[in-house]
Amino acid sequence: MTYRVCFVCTGNICRSPMAESVFRARAEEAHLQDLVEVDSAGTGGWHEGNGADPRTVAVLEEHGYDIDHTARRFQPSWFARLDLVIALDSGHLKALRRLAPTEEDARKVRLLRSYDPAAGDDLDVPDPYYGGLDGFTECLGMVEAASTGLLAAVRDRLEEQAG
Repeated sequence: MTYRVCFVCTGNICRSPMAESVFRARAEEAHLQDLVEVDSAGTGGWHEGNGADPRTVAVLEEHGYDIDHTARRFQPSWFARLDLVIALDSGHLKALRRLAPTEEDARKVRLLRSYDPAAGDDLDVPDPYYGGLDGFTECLGMVEAASTGLLAAVRDRLEEQAG
């Protein structure tokens, strides 16, 4: 059985495609690529059809990650096929929970940094869009740190499903 994860930010050109690329790499490193489907989307459709922000691409490539991305908007109907919807900040969390057709679907929405024990109380990944390259590098560090805990949680769910 495939476990489906979708990362969601505002426009699907910075944070969520970065999280998608990093988590896909983590799943491959753990030999789970056949069991985990990774995707991303935005809460808004401003950038639909566009590629990832060039700064996202540059930072990912500099750190050895692959990216092939086309931005799109998250659709409420997707909840039915997703196991986990990962919000990049608390605004996305609230927006996604409002979109959820059922309470069960709303419980699928989690903040990415909630999987990073070192994150403390600030669980938002800040939007790097209006800043420089440093913000994208900082964003990548947060995504990488949380991806370790997220992978452990997904592996636990896969073992429960198999067991």
